[in-house]
Amino acid sequence: MKHSGILAGSLLAGLPGGKLWSWSRLGRPVGLQLFTLFGVIEQDVPGTLRKVASIGYREIESAFSRLPGYYGMKPKEFAVLTKDSGLSWISHHVLGAPFVLPPNAKMPKGPDGKPMELPPMKNLRENGQELIDQAAEGGITYLVCAYTPTGSLDEIKRSIATLQATGEACKKAGLSLCYHNHDFEFHEVEGQRPYHMLLTEISPDLMQMELDLAWVTKAGEDPLELFRRHPGRFPLWHVKDIAKDLQTLEPAGSGIIDFPKIFAQADQAGMKHFFVEHDMPADAFASISSSIHYLNGITR
Repeated sequence: MKHSGILAGSLLAGLPGGKLWSWSRLGRPVGLQLFTLFGVIEQDVPGTLRKVASIGYREIESAFSRLPGYYGMKPKEFAVLTKDSGLSWISHHVLGAPFVLPPNAKMPKGPDGKPMELPPMKNLRENGQELIDQAAEGGITYLVCAYTPTGSLDEIKRSIATLQATGEACKKAGLSLCYHNHDFEFHEVEGQRPYHMLLTEISPDLMQMELDLAWVTKAGEDPLELFRRHPGRFPLWHVKDIAKDLQTLEPAGSGIIDFPKIFAQADQAGMKHFFVEHDMPADAFASISSSIHYLNGITR
């Protein structure tokens, strides 16, 4: 597993005709959320992106890293690098407000076994227009809010106001705003579920959703029911798996999620792009190689 490049080659060589399949029968290329490579990509950004493309990924979604800006670059510089690496840069993650851990939550551990340390990050509440302008400069399609406070009704209402204002500014800049869930947005707060408030109180014209299939499963929600109740609202998906304990994140196909059943409803969901993600894997390249091998098997 340490020789993940060899592993990727051996997995993909086993596909029909020995081809490196990157397009699914859905007509959508397999994407990767670069947070999967947190702590790895910073060591060699160009080399990491080339390796991601060589494994078979064709689209990426960016996030924060230990480097300033966009992996140590300006948006236009990073856009050129991704294109030169054979990748399409689709979306970028930002925070909705200054990050505060939810009650009783702990920072996830990195591959070194130590709690992850977050670098200073700007957020939509305090730096919204700046973040929108940067995303537009990079030429991406979606700006994704990856976190917003939802611990009380007051926090939820303030977050909704921030997201509505962001959605309006994104439209003016030619971007689409999405919200990425964890499991805590489904926990009841004063008798209401924050996720459903975000869905119903913010117009689809201003904000759509990026559904994380592992976190929604951990929360005990049925993604298919969400698709039925809110068709077309989920243009982006995060594809990662979760073990039976509903705690341990896994590469796609290694846990309990029924991905073929979910992908069968991609049109109802309105899915346009999906990104493999695995938070803090022990071996990032082995994980993304395993995930794409599985996904190509069920979607091609």
